[in-house]
Amino acid sequence: MDIQTRKLNLITYLAQLQDERFFDKIEEYILSKLEKEDHTKPLSVEELNKRIDQSLNDSKNNRVTDSNNLLSEIEQWQ
Repeated sequence: MDIQTRKLNLITYLAQLQDERFFDKIEEYILSKLEKEDHTKPLSVEELNKRIDQSLNDSKNNRVTDSNNLLSEIEQWQ
């Protein structure tokens, strides 16, 4: 299963989650991870080029989701 599918599956799961305590724990975990990361540091030229290369590779290999398709999928979750 590719990373995009895994992300969409996780989003679907979270959208259907009814247990607020469990959701709180997930949210707390994610926020704690984000706090530990330094998001203020700009990307180096090498990192930026690597991301660009990966994006181009994903596009060439049709590992993309059209925004209209994504919006349609999201509407079906609700």
